[in-house]
Amino acid sequence: MIILEKKLTERNGKIDSLFLLVGGALLVIAVLSWSLYSLDKTDSTSEGKNLVMFCAAGIRPVTEDVAKQYMEEYGVEVQLQYGGSNTLLSQIEASQTGDLFLSADEVYMTQGQAKGLIQETLPLATMKPVLLVAGGNPKGILSADDLVSKDLIIAIGNPGQAAVGRKTEKLLTDSGHWKKLEAKIRNKGVMKATVPEVANDVKIGSADVGIVWDTTALNYPDLEVIELPELDAGKAQVKIGVLTSASNPTAALKFARYIAARDRGLESFTEHGFNAIPDGDIWAEHPELNFYCGSVNRRAVEEAIKQFEAREGVTVNTRYDGCGILVGQMRTILDQDQGAGFPDTYMACDRYYLEQVNDLFQEDVNISSTDVVIAVPKGNPKKIESLHDLTREGMRVAVGQPEQCTIGVLTKQIFDAQSLTEEIQPNIATQTTSSAQLVPLVLTNSVDAVLAYLTDTKAEQDNLDVIPIKTDESKAIQPFSIAKSSEKKYLSRRLYEKVAHSQQAFETAGFTWLLEPEPAEQ
Repeated sequence: MIILEKKLTERNGKIDSLFLLVGGALLVIAVLSWSLYSLDKTDSTSEGKNLVMFCAAGIRPVTEDVAKQYMEEYGVEVQLQYGGSNTLLSQIEASQTGDLFLSADEVYMTQGQAKGLIQETLPLATMKPVLLVAGGNPKGILSADDLVSKDLIIAIGNPGQAAVGRKTEKLLTDSGHWKKLEAKIRNKGVMKATVPEVANDVKIGSADVGIVWDTTALNYPDLEVIELPELDAGKAQVKIGVLTSASNPTAALKFARYIAARDRGLESFTEHGFNAIPDGDIWAEHPELNFYCGSVNRRAVEEAIKQFEAREGVTVNTRYDGCGILVGQMRTILDQDQGAGFPDTYMACDRYYLEQVNDLFQEDVNISSTDVVIAVPKGNPKKIESLHDLTREGMRVAVGQPEQCTIGVLTKQIFDAQSLTEEIQPNIATQTTSSAQLVPLVLTNSVDAVLAYLTDTKAEQDNLDVIPIKTDESKAIQPFSIAKSSEKKYLSRRLYEKVAHSQQAFETAGFTWLLEPEPAEQ
């Protein structure tokens, strides 16, 4: 028995060794295959061939259609992971993975941005909560009071997981119904993780009434919708956000622009009953923005524009020039009905030249300010201490041309306010078409003094002296605005956001920052 056992043991050992050998080989092959798959997946993700999007469950019908359309058009697979908006945000925070997040309410976008999880956001559509009941409304539910007074089994979204639950809690708290309703549901009702689960409970009869999005209700034509004024009081805005964990932000932004384009993704939202935003950008695989920018702003915005172009995968056609020239070009485009070419965005050297075309632009935002100063050669050889010194006989002064640039307008206003216009006129040696041409005239000793922006003198501090002009007219404020006619208003707004996050660049260039303190880097 001992020998037999030994033989059996020896035989089993050979078999075990064979199994181990084969098994080991299979394991190695499996590990290698998994590694190659992972590498391939990582590469394809970083190349933008695959995108992972966390998506609110109630938006599923739309996103599936758009993702399929995008795959057919560009060969990019968008992997969709569904859930309640708050649940998904928690997953994103815990995993620090994924490229995009589509939430059923913008409150989750705000929270995600505050946590540094989301960078850009794009609005898509709006929806509102409604009651969903069986066909014919057999329980006769007609009001919010009925929800708390009648013997009903009620299903709602869990406020801690689903956007519709959070919105329901907010609206019915405002109307004074929430406390009683919540107690009633906890006693005899249900809170679900997603809005489709709420609707399904009504469909199968396990709940008498559910509170769902109006767009969700469209998928249940056999059921009946009851609208309540208490629920009409608040709409939810559906938004898509680009995650800071995106391995290829440019690819993620491209899909975000696609689903937010009025001639692409927004058409699907409308087909599925959503109130799509009416002014979404038109689709372009590689969009171009026309940006008219006063010369004084160039040093502050150039780097921001480069970064914006690289991240978004777009081209910004920036024209720097005197604002009088830029405004004249805008009018020429309109007068000749050229159509294309009108700027999408305009950042003036001062409010003066924006106000000349105010009717063509939306509300503007003041970004920064700078002062007009007297600039003279280093050492101030002519001993110029004030504006009055510029009127001395034989003085050579350069100023901007008022019809072509803002610095010229401000200079004229300064001289007019000091009653020096006529006295100084004989000493005006030259007038330039933009502020950028003034400082070189001092550096080459072509003139004795110029009136220039303080920011234009900053780069030449070692070669010239600056005399402040302390008048109300010497302050220039730089506003940013978006054209009413722009077909790319949301892309323009993201360019504004980029500029609005460039406080350090503006201050380094010598500007005074006028916006609220810069938000923390996202």
